[in-house]
Amino acid sequence: MTTNAALLPRAPRRHRVYGGLTERQERVFTWVATAVILLMMAGWVGAIIEVRRQQRELARDQKAAGGPIAHPAPPAPPAAPTQAITSALTEPAAPTTAFINDAVMTAIGPLRGASGKLLFATRQPGAPIVKAPGIPAAPENPGMYKLASQIDQASRALGNFNLFTVVPLAQKQQGKIGLYYLGNWPFERGGQPKSPAYATPSGFIEVTPENQNTSVSEHFRLRDFLTHDQPNVWPKYIPLNPSLVDKLELTIQELQNQGVKVSRITVMSGFRTPSYNAAGGNTEGRANLSRHMFGDAADVFIDNDGNGVMDDLNHDGRVDVRDADVIRVAAERVEQKYPQLIGGIGVYSACCGHGPFTHIDVRGFRARWRGFGNG
Repeated sequence: MTTNAALLPRAPRRHRVYGGLTERQERVFTWVATAVILLMMAGWVGAIIEVRRQQRELARDQKAAGGPIAHPAPPAPPAAPTQAITSALTEPAAPTTAFINDAVMTAIGPLRGASGKLLFATRQPGAPIVKAPGIPAAPENPGMYKLASQIDQASRALGNFNLFTVVPLAQKQQGKIGLYYLGNWPFERGGQPKSPAYATPSGFIEVTPENQNTSVSEHFRLRDFLTHDQPNVWPKYIPLNPSLVDKLELTIQELQNQGVKVSRITVMSGFRTPSYNAAGGNTEGRANLSRHMFGDAADVFIDNDGNGVMDDLNHDGRVDVRDADVIRVAAERVEQKYPQLIGGIGVYSACCGHGPFTHIDVRGFRARWRGFGNG
């Protein structure tokens, strides 16, 4: 009798791994286990190779040094952000970097001004840089400080923005700070100014041969606002209101929006010490309470060709007061858009060895005039 073997049950195969795994599952398990073991072996081999490499380098260094070399101490743990900020601000080396955490970077935005082109701010020693949590006070030592953002140990400079801790007025003795003669402001020794705008400046930026070319905005440098006297006396000291520089930058933007080319703008007169304002150079047209003494005024003209005088801005074939009027109109538009920058705007004709120019200031109230001489 023949039996169909295909119909008989086959003897079950014995699994290598118990627990109910199928044959396919056993193969997968085996491959995974093999891969893990190979990776572990590769790691061990790599570690052994690295140790031997370090041993060879150490032996080579010891041979070069002529003796054993102590192992370097492990690196210190990263400082907390507030510690990094504090240590950076109090670092005595100059220029110093004041580190600002990214979480409060938005608070720094207003320091750029309405134009977005300001590259500096001034603060009294120890005064808040901005009123926001996590931002430290200005350094106690007067000088120029960089601003940057920091996360852990990585830092990023805030463009070429600079913070100036000013030299307080109290350091002025007998009209001088150091060797630089300033003189005395109209109400410094008594009397009541008619407006807070005429109060004696409370502090001064120290300008040195090394930092005089520092940009305070896109178009202006620190040296543009220096008084034209005592050329060989350093350091010099000036008050400089960031709002003035902001208004000048916005005026340039208005001119460019109207199709006026502005590649070079000259500050004919920026800050004037009280001493120079009263007696230095040509004093014709200078007011006893000139805004130039307070660091918030500038006499400017557009000089794209670099010949030292105003350009023909209205393209009428001549250079005269009407070209200064072109700048005046632009500055008027700025005040309409930004009332916080209201101040004086004066137009001057050519006189006394110079061409026409426009006076712009941020005294805090509206003033308009036309004249000759120095603004």
